[in-house]
Amino acid sequence: MKTVKIKINGSEYEVDASLTVLQACRSVSIQIPTLCFLKDINQSGACRVCVVEVKGLRNLVTSCNYPLMEGMEIFTHSNRAILSRRKTMELILSNHSKDCLSCVRNQRCELQSLAQELNVRHTYIQGELTKPSIDEVSPGIVRDTSKCILCGRCIEACKTTQGLGILNFIDRGFQTKVGPVFDASFNDVNCMQCGQCITVCPVGALSEKEEIHDVIKALNDPTKTVIVQTAPAVRASLGEEFDMPIGTRVTGKMVAALRRIGFDKVYDTNYAADLTIMEEGTEFIHRLQQGGTLPLITSCSPGWIRYMEFEYPDLIPNVSTCKSPHMMFGAILKSYYAQAKHLDPKDIYVVSIMPCIAKKEEKYRKSNNQPYQDVDAVLTTRELGRLIKLYGIDFVSLPNEEFDQDMFGEYSGASVIFGATGGVMEAALRTVTEILTKKPLDDVNFHALRGVEGIKEAALDINGTTVKVAVAHSMKLAKPLLDDIRNGTSPYHFIEIMGCPGGCINGGGQSIVSANVRNVFGNGFMKLRAMALYEEDVSRTYRKSHENGQIQQLYTNFLKEPGSPTAHHLLHTHYKAKKRFKIESK
Repeated sequence: MKTVKIKINGSEYEVDASLTVLQACRSVSIQIPTLCFLKDINQSGACRVCVVEVKGLRNLVTSCNYPLMEGMEIFTHSNRAILSRRKTMELILSNHSKDCLSCVRNQRCELQSLAQELNVRHTYIQGELTKPSIDEVSPGIVRDTSKCILCGRCIEACKTTQGLGILNFIDRGFQTKVGPVFDASFNDVNCMQCGQCITVCPVGALSEKEEIHDVIKALNDPTKTVIVQTAPAVRASLGEEFDMPIGTRVTGKMVAALRRIGFDKVYDTNYAADLTIMEEGTEFIHRLQQGGTLPLITSCSPGWIRYMEFEYPDLIPNVSTCKSPHMMFGAILKSYYAQAKHLDPKDIYVVSIMPCIAKKEEKYRKSNNQPYQDVDAVLTTRELGRLIKLYGIDFVSLPNEEFDQDMFGEYSGASVIFGATGGVMEAALRTVTEILTKKPLDDVNFHALRGVEGIKEAALDINGTTVKVAVAHSMKLAKPLLDDIRNGTSPYHFIEIMGCPGGCINGGGQSIVSANVRNVFGNGFMKLRAMALYEEDVSRTYRKSHENGQIQQLYTNFLKEPGSPTAHHLLHTHYKAKKRFKIESK
């Protein structure tokens, strides 16, 4: 490793020559404020909050992208640097919406925190404000350019992390803003509604479309039976909304909070994840043995499904027809449960607590011509945190309580790991392998499919047949696999695709991880959340979906068998190509 000798604030250091000024300073525990910078995503220096003074240079330099040189003398907090940062903040705030008290990011806003850190108490710069654009058309994402600070993080996250490029700078000068092409709505372009842009936005310019008050209205309607279900990834993130450490599993407290809010039943979507494995596993076995279309691609991530309908509609035959777990659960609640409890399905209101923004659109997907949706409302992890606070519940001091156990309380360890990339595939292989070999697995852990780095793959010998599988998370990683299928060169039989990097644990609806944490630990927060799920998997009595007794009972009493006509009618769906945004000629 090549090193250079430099001075920072008068002290001598020898550091890695490949570092930037910002990285060098942080490596010796000297913090420089940043706003647009985000490790591995954005280091454009556009905001100029990170400027420092370098001896011999006339102008201040942006530390996030300025290289080191031998003998460089850096002054991180000179009077000139501090005054420049404060003036920059005043300029940003002069064109920024001032609704901080009611903003969705109040107290979790990086601009707000930085203004406090730099002691910016007044904005002396007055002038005409840029005319804002408000996009509230899509079911999942709201865009408010009056709060945008043009940092470019969302642009780079969409391009670098997802490999898409849905967002970009529009217009020039004082009229510059960020949005989809031609300032179109997120609803009208090939946006997958993953919400990764929301999780990196330092302010409230991008947010999820809230459904909290729709849920409250239903809870106060005496004609409604309001049932809530929670996705596995939520328990690994919800605690962060109450300042608990990243990776704290809060399953029991979450159940207790939901009961106190007033839901009639509190169920775990893990039950339906086991159901999904029974249906998707059977679908894979049928295709493998009967010469069906391969590779089979999982369908649990609605973000990837939306993008597929825009960009890869020719691969629809490869995609599993199974609904995602929460949609399956909604269908079962409004059929099997409704019959058992003598309820009219229209009087059952199903609320899904999800780590995913795209599921807000998915709930509108109808496939069986029923007059009602499988799921009525989708709240993100963040929305649940706000709902708990709205009801005045002291979350941290709550006791641990169990999910309702009457009909759907049981779940396997396999269902829990759905929330981490590779989890759906691992859960499927635990069941598929035992069904095909007719003998128990020696080890249910498929470690080759775990982790948040790159594409994972494995080859299994099942009764003399080599089955090749792959796991991709984010469209950036998925595209090469999809292109191989399109070109007829894919070596795989079964592929899992999750729309978000790391899987649902890093979904667009999860708790916001600050830039300070991301810049220090990178994707370490994903690993902590995933660890919480794998620990719960190990703690479960049953770790394979087909061992779930209540799932077995559901098939015996209602569905008959996986893939039956009833199961197919309720638990499967279909897809169709979506049209791209077009410019209307005048």
